[in-house]
Amino acid sequence: MDKPSRQRTCLITGARGYLGSCVRDKFMAEGWNVVAMVRHPSPEEVRAKRAIEFRLGGDISPEQLAGADALVHCAYDFAPRDEKSIQAINVVGSEKLFRAAHEAGVKKRVFISSMSAFAGCQSLYGQAKLEIERVVLPLGALVLRPGLIYGDEPRGIFGKLVQRVANSRIVPLFGDGSQIQYLSHQEDLGRVIYEYADGRMGWFDQPMTAAHERGWTFREILEELGKAQGKQLRFVKLPWWLVWLGIKSLELLRLPLEFRSDSLIGLIYSNPRPSFGLTRRAALGFRPFEAGNLKL
Repeated sequence: MDKPSRQRTCLITGARGYLGSCVRDKFMAEGWNVVAMVRHPSPEEVRAKRAIEFRLGGDISPEQLAGADALVHCAYDFAPRDEKSIQAINVVGSEKLFRAAHEAGVKKRVFISSMSAFAGCQSLYGQAKLEIERVVLPLGALVLRPGLIYGDEPRGIFGKLVQRVANSRIVPLFGDGSQIQYLSHQEDLGRVIYEYADGRMGWFDQPMTAAHERGWTFREILEELGKAQGKQLRFVKLPWWLVWLGIKSLELLRLPLEFRSDSLIGLIYSNPRPSFGLTRRAALGFRPFEAGNLKL
């Protein structure tokens, strides 16, 4: 009689966030044991070995990761605002994590980067992601650069756009709304990550764009969301630099905000020519964006 196969384990940082929870659900649906690496795991989760305490930037030992088959690093700490703190927490913290995973023998390691990361990017977020890519690629990590992540039941940044359109027919635009966005359906992204962890996809020594090739302007996305909700939108054009100045001023007062000034920089100065060469080579298969198929 054949012996039952061992249940495989996937470690996920940021497992309580939007993308992390989608990745968690995919691996659990495929029968994997998922261990969430989070700041404040409950005692029950720790006892059941469903979570371990992890704080990006803190120390992590190979022993804590031993026995896992895969690591998916989705976490990013947005609290630090200056370059030095971002470097210490997000860049050095990610390096510590991947070095520990390498030493622990975790075979499949995935870093979720961003299309905001590219040579010449101006946002601190993009620069940090780019630096993390440079650190973890030599350690054997698969680096994926998703675009604007969306799903049938919108959450995250995309969910906020849906809610903004739902709340009013009058929608502000940064400049003329011509900023190009590439979209990644959450299920497709989860599938790609899973297929790599499962050994169905090979490793690449360069970052891979993980999005559909059709680019949408920010205005076009909002118009599609309006159509899907039966709305004819009116747009109010705002000078992006004036909006940035206002957000930055509020940040200096340490007021809680849903949108960061650095995110606006990333939107305005997005990658003008993202590469889809590896995306095609790996046949990642991201679906085209269709707002009419979403549950709005």
